[in-house]
Amino acid sequence: MSNRFAVILAAGQGTRMKSKLYKVLHPVCGKPMVQHVVDQITKLNIQEMVTVIGHGAEKVKSQLGDESHYVLQEEQLGTAHAVMQAQTILAGKEGVTIVVCGDTPLITAETMESLFVHHQKLSAKATILTARIEDPTGYGRIIRDEEGIVEKIVEHKDATEAERTVDEINTGTYCFDNAALFEALKNVSNENVQGEYYLPDVIEILKKQGEVVTAYQTNEFEETLGVNDRVALAEAERIMRARTNQFHMRNGVTIIDPANTYIDTDVVIGQDTIILPGTMLKGKTVIGTSSQIGPNTEIDTCEIGDETVIRQSVAHNSFIGNHVNIGPFAHIRPESTISDEVKIGNFVEIKKAAFGKGSKASHLSYIGDAEVGSNVNIGCGSITVNYDGKNKYLTKIEDDVFIGCNSNLVAPVTVGKGAYVAAGSTITKNVPGKALSIARAQQVNKENYVDKLNKKK
Repeated sequence: MSNRFAVILAAGQGTRMKSKLYKVLHPVCGKPMVQHVVDQITKLNIQEMVTVIGHGAEKVKSQLGDESHYVLQEEQLGTAHAVMQAQTILAGKEGVTIVVCGDTPLITAETMESLFVHHQKLSAKATILTARIEDPTGYGRIIRDEEGIVEKIVEHKDATEAERTVDEINTGTYCFDNAALFEALKNVSNENVQGEYYLPDVIEILKKQGEVVTAYQTNEFEETLGVNDRVALAEAERIMRARTNQFHMRNGVTIIDPANTYIDTDVVIGQDTIILPGTMLKGKTVIGTSSQIGPNTEIDTCEIGDETVIRQSVAHNSFIGNHVNIGPFAHIRPESTISDEVKIGNFVEIKKAAFGKGSKASHLSYIGDAEVGSNVNIGCGSITVNYDGKNKYLTKIEDDVFIGCNSNLVAPVTVGKGAYVAAGSTITKNVPGKALSIARAQQVNKENYVDKLNKKK
């Protein structure tokens, strides 16, 4: 197999997006478009990848890191001009180069591999990835001769009326013999309606030189969708979401309503887990087997164990173990660790806290900056008072502790193993193990006081 190279065109500003965010960084299913492209290309045994950047260059570099070489296209003078910028890295090397647009997030490694294979099988100097479409308006047309051999590509703006009736379109993805590509680029001119250097002109140059130019037609037009505005972005999101949901369902996950379930592409879900409607699984979330998530639940970059139930709740950047029950209407904030068999009930907020096995905070509590041991019961309305207006402090609740309802634990404070805190207490000092701590004013009953009040009216 010959060497393989890749050039990703990611320099366009994307003015039709009407956004401050650089076009190829707009996310589809939680990941920037250009990252989707790179992730697929990295599956293709590529020796060198070059990303052509322009507007927002530093942000693209930050996103992709060292996965790619980078070249700068300071002025956007067309696709051929963009590829020319890669000559300092690729010119003169023997091999096959695939050119892909950074705003085609749906393209798959399988389709690109088929393009490579077709190209090499026919010993072509250039191969165009094409598709058929009912309404080809705006796309470059593939013009073939009577024998079906590719003659040229004509941009829509430069096409004749007859050429505009052709429904086979250029998807903007190509394979080239690398040496032939950079030689041909030297002869591309900008004598066209837009005054730009078009990459498809390389096809015509190679044809005139008598070289073999072929086309590989994909049946999956959706894969080739280029995102130029928010309408296309939403369409790419819809297609990617459906593809992702189908992947999980085929792997043994039950998704009750795929149209109302939103799963990012890096999410991992175990078999027999059930995802209910309105659920969003984001980032690098990992969910075990036989769990139930939703309805109306948002999970972002969490690790969740087996047979855990999370209902109508939010959890971010946390670990949640096996046989855990969360919700409804709970909030697990970042850096929390919820061990096995824990119950976090309705209207409970957990922040940067660790819960030991079998502990419970069943309702209406805030537990922040805390270490909670095993088999702890935190009563309704109890909170860890972790903030003095300037600094955050830690609360420690050791194993087998019972915290009565409506208690305030003013950090830094430790409640020792097996201790009891009476309901309504405000604890400001450490509680020894197995002690009963009562920190509230003594009850006073003033008999017949209401009658006195009524006499004053």
